[in-house]
Amino acid sequence: MPGYDTPAPSSSREPAPVKILIAGGFGVGKTTLVETISEIEPLRTEERLTAAGIGVDDLDGIESKTLTTVAMDFGRITLTDAGVVLYLFGTPGQERFWFMWDDLLGGALGAIVLVDTRRLDRSFPAVDFFESRGLPFVVGANCFHGEQPYTAEEIGAALHLRDPNTPVLMLDARSRTDVRASLLRLLDVLIDKARRTPAPVTG
Repeated sequence: MPGYDTPAPSSSREPAPVKILIAGGFGVGKTTLVETISEIEPLRTEERLTAAGIGVDDLDGIESKTLTTVAMDFGRITLTDAGVVLYLFGTPGQERFWFMWDDLLGGALGAIVLVDTRRLDRSFPAVDFFESRGLPFVVGANCFHGEQPYTAEEIGAALHLRDPNTPVLMLDARSRTDVRASLLRLLDVLIDKARRTPAPVTG
C-alpha cells in the first residue's frame, strides 16, 4: 500500500497520535517487530541473560536467546493514508516483569499479541491480560523460519479467545509488509469498535 511508510507532506492537519502495545510471551519476537517497522531508531531496554535468570526465565525452545527486554521497546511509524502516527510500546515478556504491563497500558488504544505456536502455552497470560481489561487486540502468529503449521482458526480455538471475531493474523516479525498489514488490521478493529460504541448521553 503506497504511502503508508513515508511522512505526510506538510499540511494543516497533523497525524493523530495512537499508542499501541506489542505484547506476548518471552521470545516471541516483540523487539524484532518494533525494530522492523519503526521509522526512528527504536529505543531498546535489553540486557544480557545471566545466571540470575536460571530457574526463573523459561528458555525451553529458545536456548540460543542471549538478550531480553527488561522494561520496554519503543518505536514510531507514521501511517500517512490513515492519518495517524503510531507509538509502539513493546512489553517485557518474562513473568518477573509483568508488573510493568499495567503501567504501559495507560493511554493505549489497542495491542498486537504476538504468539509462537511452538510454545503456545506462554501466550495465555497476554491474551487474558487484554481480555480482562477490555483493550482491543489482534493476535499475530509469528511464522518463524517462514513456516506456520496451523491455520488461523486452529490458533484462535487453541487460545480460547472470548471473542471469536478477534482477528488471528499470520505474520513474520522480520517483514515490514507483514507488520504494517497487522497494524492496519488493528486500526480497522479500533475503528469498528468506535463505530459500535454508543455516544455518551449528555444532559
